[in-house]
Amino acid sequence: MSELGLFPLPLVLLPSEQLPLHIFEERYKDLIGECLEDDSEFGLVYADEAGIRDVGTHASVLEVLTRFEDGRMNIVIEGRERFRLIDLTSGRSFQTGDVAPLRDADDPAEPETVLRAEELFGRLRELTSSDIDVPGAETPQLSYVLAGRVELAADVKLELLAETSERVRLERVCELLEDAAVTVERQQRAAERAATNGKVDLG
Repeated sequence: MSELGLFPLPLVLLPSEQLPLHIFEERYKDLIGECLEDDSEFGLVYADEAGIRDVGTHASVLEVLTRFEDGRMNIVIEGRERFRLIDLTSGRSFQTGDVAPLRDADDPAEPETVLRAEELFGRLRELTSSDIDVPGAETPQLSYVLAGRVELAADVKLELLAETSERVRLERVCELLEDAAVTVERQQRAAERAATNGKVDLG
């Protein structure tokens, strides 16, 4: 168990996922400043009116995009290892907590699930004309890599973050990818019908 500087936000960061952040509060200027100076990580935890959740993600500052004269920063962070928040601590300008590693069980995904996940992601990529690369089957924690490349609700990401079985996670990600593809196809058909007022153009 170790103490970690925490950044409570109403968003979830998955391992390997990259997100932009705008740093403007003094306490978080302190936190990010320390991370940059020490080349260390902070903990991103989901927080809302119900409080701080007990599962979070170590985050590393990949890049400082902009530094403003008043100390504000635009940065890009990347999710690393997960942790379980054991207890909140105090004494710093920013929130801190005692955390313990949250590691996966020895329950890898089935090969057919890996193949299905790759195919579904490729299908969604084509539907949306995205140029995002399709990760290879050998990618560690493929579930997180794929989930981090699509828009998902916070509660779904929290579910994935807390799950310690890659087999269960990837099966869930397949369901999410399939639902997303169906939604995109439905939206595209509706847009096509709207463009022709629902009538066939006979030229």
